[in-house]
Amino acid sequence: MRRNDHDVSNRIRTTDASEVGFEVLRLYRGLYPYTSTGPIRRAFDHTLRLYGGAHPAYHGCDTQFHDVQHVLDVTLAMARLMDGYERGRATRERLSSRLYSVGIICALMHDVGYLRRRGDRRHLHGAEYTLTHVGRGARYVDRYLRAEGFARYAPTAATLVHYTGHERRAEAIRVDGALPRRIGQMLGTADLIAQMSDRCYLEKRRDRLFPELAAAGVAGQLYRTGTELVRRTHAFAQHAVRRLDLELARAYEYAERHFGGQNLYLEALQQNSRYALVIARTGPDALLRRAPPALAPQ
Repeated sequence: MRRNDHDVSNRIRTTDASEVGFEVLRLYRGLYPYTSTGPIRRAFDHTLRLYGGAHPAYHGCDTQFHDVQHVLDVTLAMARLMDGYERGRATRERLSSRLYSVGIICALMHDVGYLRRRGDRRHLHGAEYTLTHVGRGARYVDRYLRAEGFARYAPTAATLVHYTGHERRAEAIRVDGALPRRIGQMLGTADLIAQMSDRCYLEKRRDRLFPELAAAGVAGQLYRTGTELVRRTHAFAQHAVRRLDLELARAYEYAERHFGGQNLYLEALQQNSRYALVIARTGPDALLRRAPPALAPQ
């Protein structure tokens, strides 16, 4: 039985940054045994300080759906997709250790745009950045990579963060080169499959995502209650699968290569979608009984 705070393999606690970091570094070393893990280690440390409120310029994370557990889950999925790409690439362009590191950094920081600056007097909650968080996160990634000696990759990486948003269609995002574009598609894929395969995804939509949308001022335009948001999950999942297939060019298939033929992410996503359809027909109150883990340690 998969545990509520574990990833799709039921091996790694996605509330524990040390477990996720260990697995990401294990995959990295398997591909690049003779290169430094320093950039990835520093990015993990930096992200945890940000989300934990230890950064001098930013408040800690106060969004309960887009929290540090979500970030760790997306980063783990991204590491696995890149691992699957590299191990099964055959004649495709090689993914260098630097690009792998950039992919991990983008995953770790893709939602930094939800964090409020300490001098911000206009916004009382990070969720108020819902409609602008992708652009804010992209600019942060650009600055971070330049400071870390990755200036060559910074503009492209900032653009790749937009694959996690919905304000631009993926095919309209301008990226030079087939491999960077593929990394962006993997990043957008990781963001979707990580959250939608979460064992407590439906409970989190009702109890954590809806309050974020309400704080952003967009919930009333779309959903009146968290229960209604859950009822519409199956339709959202169908849209997400089309996005995964068409806009993100089936990058989820790299997970099959990583797991040796089985796609644990899609299986869990589809299971959640089927259960959401049952809920839409019968009502969620008696059927949503899973308890999402407490907010991950930061």
